[in-house]
Amino acid sequence: MSSTTPDAIVVGSGPNGLSAAVTLARAGLSVRVYERNATVGGGTRTEEVTLPGFRHDICSAVHPLAFASGFFQRFGIEQRVPFVVPTASYAHPLDGGRAAIAYRDLDRTADALGVDGPAWLRMLGPLVRNADAVAQFTGSQLFQVPRHPLVAARLGATMLAQGGPWWDAFFRTEAPGAMLTGVFAHTTLALPSIAGAAAGLTLATYAHARGWPIPVGGSQAIADAMVADIVAHGGEVVTGTEITSLAELPDARVILFDTGAEAAARLGEDRLPPSYLRRISAFRNGNGVAKVDFALSGPVPWSNPELLEAGTVHLGGTRAAVARSEREVAAGRHSDDPYVLVSQPSLFDGTRAPAGKHVLWAYTHVPAGSPVDQTEAITRQIERFAPGFRDVVLASTHKTAVEMAAYNPNYVGGDISAGAPSLRQLIARPVASADPWRMPGRGLYLASASAAPGPGVHGLVGYYAARSALRHEFGMRAMPSLAPDADARAIPGAGAHPSIDQAEASLRPDGLPEQ
Repeated sequence: MSSTTPDAIVVGSGPNGLSAAVTLARAGLSVRVYERNATVGGGTRTEEVTLPGFRHDICSAVHPLAFASGFFQRFGIEQRVPFVVPTASYAHPLDGGRAAIAYRDLDRTADALGVDGPAWLRMLGPLVRNADAVAQFTGSQLFQVPRHPLVAARLGATMLAQGGPWWDAFFRTEAPGAMLTGVFAHTTLALPSIAGAAAGLTLATYAHARGWPIPVGGSQAIADAMVADIVAHGGEVVTGTEITSLAELPDARVILFDTGAEAAARLGEDRLPPSYLRRISAFRNGNGVAKVDFALSGPVPWSNPELLEAGTVHLGGTRAAVARSEREVAAGRHSDDPYVLVSQPSLFDGTRAPAGKHVLWAYTHVPAGSPVDQTEAITRQIERFAPGFRDVVLASTHKTAVEMAAYNPNYVGGDISAGAPSLRQLIARPVASADPWRMPGRGLYLASASAAPGPGVHGLVGYYAARSALRHEFGMRAMPSLAPDADARAIPGAGAHPSIDQAEASLRPDGLPEQ
């Protein structure tokens, strides 16, 4: 580690901490990242946790936001990391061997839904055609006037249609509602809800616009690509070092926290006014997750083999059953019929397991702080739709919600969203402010999923926090190129470096890639 004092320090090496460090290093600042664990990545780590040769994603596995994120587009993530994009983004099995499948091809999806196909097209078609505008709106703070008001209005109307008890009025069969509810349940919120519909509809839009990509080699590849860029531009990454006090850090001009809002406030307490600390104390964490990783002797034996086309499968049955399960968890109880989210990336990426073998990633929602091992509950729900699943399990390992929090302190109580993604906490995340990343203490910035635009592997929180720091602490009115070749011509519409405001406006290109 260099003995010189860096210009900027980042505490935490999750995707947002790394995106902040990339941006600052590209701007010519000296940057140092501190990570408490032995490996970088936060929610983007991949390790052997069951048997040798089986590489499991520790938190995130599938990345719906990777191609939509303005940060990753500017960073050129597709040029740095190989991805596979399944023909089916997600699927939702129902009893009796039936399944609803969201193919990348919107028309194919609608055709498979039969009498509900036209309703699916009416609901998602306009959003898919304007997916970049959807990303622009949802990928920034919602506490602002949208740049694409018609698209925002369309998304808002669809959120209202799918966010209340009338959500079943739009379909004649149970398949499309169940399929949407499986995506809405990613939020860990009680359903139906406006916030759950907002996040779910955004993910459903990307499912048809770009697909839900899977990084070859695992999610660690995303973190490793950012670390390589940081180091290439003079930055440092220090692992195995937990920061418990700002007194442990050099006197850098800026400190960016890729930590939960409460942890950031605790670390910066001496520099922060009591009014801000009170507002942060009102920020609420959400429900927890319990996770299980399986090593398998073969693919999951789904009753419906079409499920093998999908990178993500949501389990739980009908829309009503999934909603009931999520309400149970929100009420502080473990569901007897849990919603389970699974992915088998080895179907699409042969590097993840020995030849002929597979890894399976699975989690379910539990009350915050739950110490209960959910291996049996998850196995039982998979077996319901894949009889014989137990026979292909070679080994498994689990993390309870308590263990998830111990592994990553940002996941308070097992909350992988670093703060409940409720409607209020999406609008004011973590506080209502035109610049929610800038903390009211000298040189302090929040660069984690506890700030806008919230959870997900998109790197945007770190990018926005770094942008604010460049503007306020260093007086920089130009954003650096983040492109792989460090050539400003790689930025859409750029010759010289654009201004910070121009850079925000050009975070995404105008059109969608060909399907």
